[in-house]
Amino acid sequence: MDLSPGERFPDLDLPDHTGRSRRLSELAGGDPLVLITSRGWVSQGATYLGELVRIQDEFEVAYTRIVVISVDQLEVQPAFRAGLGARFAFLSDAERRWIESLGLVEVTDTLHHPYRPAAFTLSPDLTIHGVYNGYWYWGRATMEELRRDMRSISRAIRDEWEVPAA
Repeated sequence: MDLSPGERFPDLDLPDHTGRSRRLSELAGGDPLVLITSRGWVSQGATYLGELVRIQDEFEVAYTRIVVISVDQLEVQPAFRAGLGARFAFLSDAERRWIESLGLVEVTDTLHHPYRPAAFTLSPDLTIHGVYNGYWYWGRATMEELRRDMRSISRAIRDEWEVPAA
């Protein structure tokens, strides 16, 4: 599966933190989307997700979405999400239905087999704008990089973006 900029990200169908089956396109709801794959509740993941929580207000007023995917069980995700103070969706791939076909298996943790941390910035139709490999913490997208990608996508899809010439 090609997860390069310009390609379309698969329209995953996974249960959210409430147990309800959701499609990625449904969660995008016609807006740009940041998709984060996470190791789950481990410390590095919690630190990075905490940064996303700090900018979630900006994402909400800018009509952009954040979605997190991990292999955490449905019993763990709501507590983890609440503990972070996150309002964005968490999807559970506890059955590991998508992890291998996406090529995002974290190969050094052979006990839990989590997702390799990554970030994808997506247009509403799930076209990939940016890809960030977060295996090493400094490879993860900074909040400023996410803002820039969301601005670029929004500029491309929002008719009202440019001010009409007088």
